[in-house]
Amino acid sequence: MKVEAFATLHAVIRTGSFAGAAAQMNLTPSAVSMQMKQLEQYLGLPLFDRSGPQVRPRVAAFDVAAAMRDGLQRIDELRRRPTMAIEGTVRLGIIESLLPSLLPGTLSALRAAHGRLAVRPVRGRSASLIADVKAGQIDAAVVAMPAKGGSDRLRWWPLARRELVMIAPPEAPEASPTALLRRHDWIRYDRSTVTGAMAARHVLSLVPDKRGSLELDSAPAIIAMVSGGLGVSIIHLLDAALCQAYPVRELRLGRNAPTLELTLVTRKGADDDRALAVVREALADQLRDAPQPSRSASRTRASR
Repeated sequence: MKVEAFATLHAVIRTGSFAGAAAQMNLTPSAVSMQMKQLEQYLGLPLFDRSGPQVRPRVAAFDVAAAMRDGLQRIDELRRRPTMAIEGTVRLGIIESLLPSLLPGTLSALRAAHGRLAVRPVRGRSASLIADVKAGQIDAAVVAMPAKGGSDRLRWWPLARRELVMIAPPEAPEASPTALLRRHDWIRYDRSTVTGAMAARHVLSLVPDKRGSLELDSAPAIIAMVSGGLGVSIIHLLDAALCQAYPVRELRLGRNAPTLELTLVTRKGADDDRALAVVREALADQLRDAPQPSRSASRTRASR
């Protein structure tokens, strides 16, 4: 029996449901159910009451979890020991828009903590990088979560959530995204990307007959063009420093704002890979500490 099954049991008890445990363990609910059935077969006793509309842990489930708690905690501590040498090479895909804001800090942190670990960056778009992970051409990739959800053949590790925002020329007087779209040209983010498709759906929900005047696959290029007065756009501002070089107005899109979910995708068989674990932790730290765009309703971002 894999140790992971006992960790999943703890997650079920903590969250109160298979669905909650699935989210916490980066599994599907069906995978959680399968693990729990295998654990029951291994132990030879029922751990859950399945007679009602919701699965409920029995007393035996709490007893097993309590018996394993200290051991699991100790194993986790041993895995996280700073003296443990992490070495090898990780082929890491990163979507192009994240390269300048995410890669330098992540590589610096890994070099300082794990000098014998080499990271080989590979740039690309989310769809192609996901395909490369599936094919084993790269080990992991930082991507935008597909709108229809990720393949259950892969493991999806949440890293960060970022709202898309509207950017407009600094002197544009219009007060709302709808008014800005009606008055100015729309500079589209490449519709073949996750971000571009999300942005397009939102634009057309505001102004159904709006047509894009230009379509680019580079966030820095779009920000520069908007700053120059050539139109408005809906994009992600993952690198807030860009708006210091190219001042724009930034408007939040409200409660229905499309949200980009950044994830690290790996193959399922790599769950216990320590090198990938430390890379994942460094990426999450870098995104958590990164400067965020303005959270105000409307603001001109510029150097004064």
